[in-house]
Amino acid sequence: MIDVKKTLKDGEERMEMAAMFLEESLNRIRAGRANVAILDGVRVNSYGQKVPLNQVATVTTPDARTIAIKPWDRKTIRDIEKAIMDSDVGITPENNGEVIRLGIPQPTEERRKELVKQCNKIGEKAKVEVRNVRSDVKDKLKKAIKDGLSEDNEKDAELELQKLHDKFIKKLDELLAAKNKEIMTV
Repeated sequence: MIDVKKTLKDGEERMEMAAMFLEESLNRIRAGRANVAILDGVRVNSYGQKVPLNQVATVTTPDARTIAIKPWDRKTIRDIEKAIMDSDVGITPENNGEVIRLGIPQPTEERRKELVKQCNKIGEKAKVEVRNVRSDVKDKLKKAIKDGLSEDNEKDAELELQKLHDKFIKKLDELLAAKNKEIMTV
Protein backbone atom coordinates (compact mmCIF):
# COMPACT_ATOMS: atom_id res chain seq x y z
CA MET A 1 0.00 0.00 0.00
CA ILE A 2 1.30 3.49 -0.82
CA ASP A 3 2.14 6.15 1.72
CA VAL A 4 -0.33 8.94 0.92
CA LYS A 5 1.64 11.66 2.71
CA LYS A 6 4.87 10.72 0.90
CA THR A 7 3.05 10.65 -2.45
CA LEU A 8 1.59 14.11 -1.81
CA LYS A 9 5.00 15.39 -0.63
CA ASP A 10 6.65 14.09 -3.83
CA GLY A 11 3.93 15.78 -5.89
CA GLU A 12 4.46 19.03 -4.01
CA GLU A 13 8.21 18.87 -4.64
CA ARG A 14 7.64 18.38 -8.37
CA MET A 15 5.23 21.35 -8.42
CA GLU A 16 7.83 23.42 -6.55
CA MET A 17 10.39 22.48 -9.22
CA ALA A 18 8.00 23.76 -11.91
CA ALA A 19 7.68 27.06 -10.03
CA MET A 20 11.47 27.33 -9.68
CA PHE A 21 11.87 26.60 -13.40
CA LEU A 22 9.46 29.42 -14.24
CA GLU A 23 11.19 31.85 -11.88
CA GLU A 24 14.63 31.11 -13.33
CA SER A 25 13.35 31.31 -16.90
CA LEU A 26 11.64 34.65 -16.27
CA ASN A 27 14.80 36.06 -14.67
CA ARG A 28 16.72 35.36 -17.87
CA ILE A 29 14.30 37.40 -19.98
CA ARG A 30 15.58 40.90 -20.58
CA ALA A 31 12.84 43.37 -19.70
CA GLY A 32 14.55 46.70 -20.29
CA ARG A 33 16.04 46.87 -16.82
CA ALA A 34 19.56 45.77 -15.98
CA ASN A 35 19.38 42.34 -14.34
CA VAL A 36 22.51 40.24 -13.78
CA ALA A 37 20.41 37.06 -14.12
CA ILE A 38 20.35 37.50 -17.93
CA LEU A 39 24.05 36.57 -17.86
CA ASP A 40 23.53 33.33 -15.87
CA GLY A 41 23.77 31.20 -19.00
CA VAL A 42 27.02 32.79 -20.24
CA ARG A 43 30.01 30.43 -20.08
CA VAL A 44 33.52 31.87 -20.40
CA ASN A 45 36.50 29.94 -21.75
CA SER A 46 38.97 30.41 -18.91
CA TYR A 47 42.25 28.49 -18.74
CA GLY A 48 40.92 25.80 -21.07
CA GLN A 49 37.59 25.29 -19.30
CA LYS A 50 34.11 26.70 -19.79
CA VAL A 51 33.05 28.32 -16.50
CA PRO A 52 30.11 30.55 -15.52
CA LEU A 53 30.77 34.28 -15.95
CA ASN A 54 30.37 34.98 -12.22
CA GLN A 55 33.37 32.71 -11.51
CA VAL A 56 35.81 34.91 -13.47
CA ALA A 57 34.38 38.39 -12.88
CA THR A 58 32.27 40.57 -10.62
CA VAL A 59 28.92 41.37 -12.22
CA THR A 60 27.06 44.47 -10.96
CA THR A 61 24.32 46.88 -12.04
CA PRO A 62 25.54 50.45 -11.39
CA ASP A 63 22.26 51.86 -12.74
CA ALA A 64 18.95 50.67 -14.23
CA ARG A 65 20.29 50.55 -17.81
CA THR A 66 23.83 49.19 -17.36
CA ILE A 67 25.49 45.95 -16.33
CA ALA A 68 29.17 46.25 -15.39
CA ILE A 69 31.49 43.23 -15.53
CA LYS A 70 34.88 43.60 -13.85
CA PRO A 71 37.16 40.61 -14.59
CA TRP A 72 39.35 39.40 -11.75
CA ASP A 73 42.14 38.79 -14.27
CA ARG A 74 42.52 41.43 -17.01
CA LYS A 75 43.73 38.78 -19.47
CA THR A 76 40.24 37.22 -19.53
CA ILE A 77 38.53 40.40 -20.78
CA ARG A 78 38.62 39.22 -24.42
CA ASP A 79 37.30 35.76 -23.46
CA ILE A 80 34.44 37.35 -21.51
CA GLU A 81 33.54 39.63 -24.43
CA LYS A 82 33.59 36.68 -26.83
CA ALA A 83 31.39 34.60 -24.49
CA ILE A 84 28.82 37.41 -24.28
CA MET A 85 28.85 37.85 -28.07
CA ASP A 86 28.39 34.09 -28.61
CA SER A 87 25.55 33.83 -26.07
CA ASP A 88 21.88 34.62 -26.69
CA VAL A 89 21.99 37.80 -24.56
CA GLY A 90 21.84 39.98 -27.69
CA ILE A 91 23.80 42.94 -26.33
CA THR A 92 27.14 44.12 -27.69
CA PRO A 93 29.67 44.61 -24.88
CA GLU A 94 31.87 47.71 -24.63
CA ASN A 95 35.11 47.68 -22.67
CA ASN A 96 37.61 50.27 -21.50
CA GLY A 97 40.40 47.81 -20.74
CA GLU A 98 39.28 47.22 -17.16
CA VAL A 99 35.48 46.99 -17.13
CA ILE A 100 33.04 45.59 -19.67
CA ARG A 101 29.76 47.47 -19.88
CA LEU A 102 26.50 46.21 -21.31
CA GLY A 103 24.01 48.97 -22.14
CA ILE A 104 20.47 47.63 -21.84
CA PRO A 105 18.35 49.19 -24.60
CA GLN A 106 14.80 50.35 -23.93
CA PRO A 107 12.52 47.79 -25.66
CA THR A 108 9.94 49.05 -28.13
CA GLU A 109 6.22 48.53 -27.52
CA GLU A 110 6.20 45.71 -30.08
CA ARG A 111 9.19 44.02 -28.41
CA ARG A 112 7.51 44.34 -25.01
CA LYS A 113 4.43 42.53 -26.32
CA GLU A 114 6.66 39.77 -27.76
CA LEU A 115 8.38 39.41 -24.38
CA VAL A 116 5.02 39.15 -22.61
CA LYS A 117 3.98 36.41 -25.06
CA GLN A 118 7.28 34.63 -24.46
CA CYS A 119 6.77 34.82 -20.69
CA ASN A 120 3.21 33.54 -20.98
CA LYS A 121 4.39 30.61 -23.12
CA ILE A 122 6.98 29.65 -20.49
CA GLY A 123 4.33 30.14 -17.78
CA GLU A 124 1.94 27.84 -19.61
CA LYS A 125 4.63 25.13 -19.78
CA ALA A 126 5.08 25.39 -16.01
CA LYS A 127 1.31 25.23 -15.45
CA VAL A 128 1.06 22.16 -17.67
CA GLU A 129 3.80 20.52 -15.60
CA VAL A 130 1.87 21.28 -12.38
CA ARG A 131 -1.28 19.79 -13.93
CA ASN A 132 0.66 16.72 -15.07
CA VAL A 133 1.94 16.22 -11.53
CA ARG A 134 -1.63 16.45 -10.21
CA SER A 135 -2.75 13.91 -12.79
CA ASP A 136 0.11 11.51 -11.97
CA VAL A 137 -0.56 11.67 -8.23
CA LYS A 138 -4.31 11.24 -8.82
CA ASP A 139 -3.60 8.11 -10.88
CA LYS A 140 -1.40 6.72 -8.09
CA LEU A 141 -4.19 7.36 -5.58
CA LYS A 142 -6.78 5.64 -7.82
CA LYS A 143 -4.50 2.59 -8.15
CA ALA A 144 -3.95 2.59 -4.39
CA ILE A 145 -7.69 2.00 -3.84
CA LYS A 146 -7.24 -1.36 -5.56
CA ASP A 147 -4.32 -2.08 -3.23
CA GLY A 148 -6.42 -1.47 -0.12
CA LEU A 149 -6.49 2.31 0.42
CA SER A 150 -9.90 3.39 1.72
CA GLU A 151 -11.97 5.62 -0.53
CA ASP A 152 -12.29 8.22 2.25
CA ASN A 153 -8.49 8.48 2.53
CA GLU A 154 -8.24 8.73 -1.25
CA LYS A 155 -10.84 11.53 -1.38
CA ASP A 156 -9.06 13.42 1.43
CA ALA A 157 -5.74 13.03 -0.41
CA GLU A 158 -7.34 14.25 -3.63
CA LEU A 159 -8.67 17.35 -1.85
CA GLU A 160 -5.21 18.00 -0.41
CA LEU A 161 -3.72 17.50 -3.88
CA GLN A 162 -6.19 19.98 -5.39
CA LYS A 163 -5.25 22.54 -2.73
CA LEU A 164 -1.56 22.08 -3.59
CA HIS A 165 -2.37 22.43 -7.30
CA ASP A 166 -4.35 25.64 -6.72
CA LYS A 167 -1.58 27.07 -4.51
CA PHE A 168 1.10 26.50 -7.15
CA ILE A 169 -1.03 27.70 -10.06
CA LYS A 170 -1.68 30.89 -8.06
CA LYS A 171 2.07 31.24 -7.39
CA LEU A 172 2.85 30.82 -11.11
CA ASP A 173 0.19 33.41 -12.00
CA GLU A 174 1.71 35.86 -9.50
CA LEU A 175 5.22 35.34 -10.93
CA LEU A 176 3.90 35.92 -14.46
CA ALA A 177 1.90 38.99 -13.46
CA ALA A 178 4.95 40.54 -11.77
CA LYS A 179 7.19 39.88 -14.78
CA ASN A 180 4.58 41.16 -17.25
CA LYS A 181 4.20 44.33 -15.16
CA GLU A 182 7.98 44.77 -15.16
CA ILE A 183 8.13 44.31 -18.94
CA MET A 184 5.28 46.70 -19.72
CA THR A 185 6.52 49.44 -17.35
CA VAL A 186 8.24 52.11 -19.41
